[in-house]
Amino acid sequence: MSRGTSVEAAENAWQSKEMAMREQIPDPNELEAVTQMELDDVIERHERFLRGENGGGRAVLQYKNLSYLNFSDKDLSQADFTGSVMLETNLSESNFASTTLFACDLRNANLINGNFKRADFRGAFVAGADLTGANMEGADMREGKIMKRGQKGVLEDRKRTAGQGAKTVFTGAKMSGTNMKDVNAKSADFSDADLSGVILENADMEGVSFKGANLTDTDFTDSNLAHTDMSSAVTAGAVMDGAEKQGINMSNVVTERDMGDKLENLGKTLPELLDEHTLWVATAGKSGRQLDLGGYDLRDVLDLNRFPLTAIKAIEANFLNQNLQSAEMQSAVFDKADFRDCKMQEADLRGSSFKYTQFVRADLSGARLCPLQFDNDDGSHRLQRVDMSGASLRYAVLRDTDLRDCILMGVDLSNAILSGCDLRRADLTGAILKGAVMDNVRLEDAIVDLDSL
Repeated sequence: MSRGTSVEAAENAWQSKEMAMREQIPDPNELEAVTQMELDDVIERHERFLRGENGGGRAVLQYKNLSYLNFSDKDLSQADFTGSVMLETNLSESNFASTTLFACDLRNANLINGNFKRADFRGAFVAGADLTGANMEGADMREGKIMKRGQKGVLEDRKRTAGQGAKTVFTGAKMSGTNMKDVNAKSADFSDADLSGVILENADMEGVSFKGANLTDTDFTDSNLAHTDMSSAVTAGAVMDGAEKQGINMSNVVTERDMGDKLENLGKTLPELLDEHTLWVATAGKSGRQLDLGGYDLRDVLDLNRFPLTAIKAIEANFLNQNLQSAEMQSAVFDKADFRDCKMQEADLRGSSFKYTQFVRADLSGARLCPLQFDNDDGSHRLQRVDMSGASLRYAVLRDTDLRDCILMGVDLSNAILSGCDLRRADLTGAILKGAVMDNVRLEDAIVDLDSL
């Protein structure tokens, strides 16, 4: 046999093997589910492999359903999870350095403080995931898609579990404090993501969408930002020294000048203003003065959640990234305010108005958004309902939140997590629910179009 014939035979053999592999690639809804016990066994063998011990073996879990499993605090560097579904999987505090997550579905997964240095995220769908404090240095986030052999023998795109096309998607992801130095994320989608304080030095972000993202204090030094879309993003404090900015779209960006007036310009301290406000509440407006924080920048007020904010006015106020856990905010007016990326777990928001307010990526788990009940002079009762008409709650977390009787007309709840929340008698007329997670939700007597899900 001649050399040319042998080479041709080898190429044909490889093509036949490649075709057989492509024919065996399952669609996402056909993936084999892996149990936690099976996963633990794979992880144990993989860690032996990394230590060079007998009985070890590299973790290769391609095209598997790994949703809701726990990988936390494990070393899975160099593992291969190509094409797997990992919905709400816990990868926190783990080592995934140089791991292949090609075309994986990681929606709403927990990647907090994980090490993903030089990991392969091409074509991955990471929408709504939490990557706070993760190390993504040198990660590959370019486009990527899986091809398979169709029934007619023609190569075709394998279906994705979410979204379309081959872009790597981080929409709505929480990435604050993440190290993304030297990443290659050309054409990736970071719209509505929280990238505040992220290090993106010397990164290739050409053609990336940052539309509506939180880019507060993000460091883009020496990065390629050509043709990126930063429209409606928050860019206060962002550093772009040495960055390539040809063709960048910065329409309607929110700069430091747009963040609002400083509280010190009121001439009094917040405790002094609250003393006057408390007197105003106690005397039904006869003494003191209602606290009006409309248009003020409250991002840097320390321990704001410890101050009583009941019955205040704060129209168009800026609370971006604030800690408002367990805050007392009843019967107040917060219309058109900005609560993006706020921590509002267990906050008491009963009877307040939040019309056209921004809550993108805010965590309202366990918050109270039900009515306040008042007694009338004739002995009857009236309810003061929470009004969130027209508010944006994209990618917000509303686990076990009390939304009874809440006015949610025209609210954008795209990709929000509503698991376990109480929506009895709520009005969701015209609400956008695309991609929302609504497990174990109470909907008795609610006005809702479930076809909008």
